[in-house]
Amino acid sequence: MSEIGALLQKFSDAHGVSGFEDSVAELVRKEMEPLVDEVRTDKMGNVIGIRKGDGPKVMVAAHMDEIGFAVSHIDDEGFLRVISVGGFFDQIVLGQRVIVHGQGGRQLTGVIGARPIHLMDPEERKKMIKVKDMFIDVGANNAADAAEMGVEIGSPITMDRQFARLGNDFVTGKALDNRAGVAMLISALQQLKGRPVKATIMAVATVQEEVGLKGARTSAFGLEPDVAIATDVTIPGDHPGVGKNECHVCTGQGPSITIMDAGGRGIIAPRPVVKWLRESADMDSIPYQLMVGDGGNTDATVISITRAGIPCSVISCPTRYIHSPVEVLSLRDLENGAALIASAIIKAHEYF
Repeated sequence: MSEIGALLQKFSDAHGVSGFEDSVAELVRKEMEPLVDEVRTDKMGNVIGIRKGDGPKVMVAAHMDEIGFAVSHIDDEGFLRVISVGGFFDQIVLGQRVIVHGQGGRQLTGVIGARPIHLMDPEERKKMIKVKDMFIDVGANNAADAAEMGVEIGSPITMDRQFARLGNDFVTGKALDNRAGVAMLISALQQLKGRPVKATIMAVATVQEEVGLKGARTSAFGLEPDVAIATDVTIPGDHPGVGKNECHVCTGQGPSITIMDAGGRGIIAPRPVVKWLRESADMDSIPYQLMVGDGGNTDATVISITRAGIPCSVISCPTRYIHSPVEVLSLRDLENGAALIASAIIKAHEYF
């Protein structure tokens, strides 16, 4: 597997639901430290790496949290009720195996269950089971037993899935949204190591993106960069159930550069930023796609409106089945995304 593939596997297999990103943050720190002049963690938990230069301040943000659940109730029989932390589609959740992250670093395997289909009447079977009607079974005999295992109200829960290779250059895993962005960020820093760069690089692994873009807002406010790139994943239109008129971006054809997302309710990338990214790609023969979407937001949304405004766009890796435990992407797209970030940073002083 390629170097960036191994990096992605390390981050995908790590666990860090929004607000509980500590173990992922530690991995990020270890990868960043040899590549920048200083690394720090701010009050929100964002990991910030600074490589000093005498040119423009360029922020590159990649959120490191993943969607999951949190324990909201433990019933008398020891079964756990949960709330969603982020946006899993309910019908994906039932029957999954999960990890409950308990006190003292304990990790418990659990399974998500619900009322047996054999006991449902015909009308019940037609309805989608909601997360609020599911429960997690960790093998506890009762509530006290669950507590002895380390489970408490608020314990975070992540999917129990491992990274794997598919055919060609495709891979699958959990939390590729947005450990793919983290891998692109680290890989770009690796490519820039030892090379002359005029810009000051502000590499930020942000927290709590999936629950309100929170870490990007506070880190951008504190850093006040001259320009920024958010790196994330985006929905491709190259598999059944998605029309090209809904999304024309495809896997294997390069990272995407965002012109507009969420129908303009998110980022509307300033033309000088788009020009910078496109010309950087063209000069280094890096394939890319342009993206206009009507779906969700990224960290770029809040970065762009922080302080007096920070010019910003998004470099994304097309990823199938986003917000599921089996997300799929092309390592070639990931490599080209990292190369585009590095190329843009090298050329930033010519544009800003």
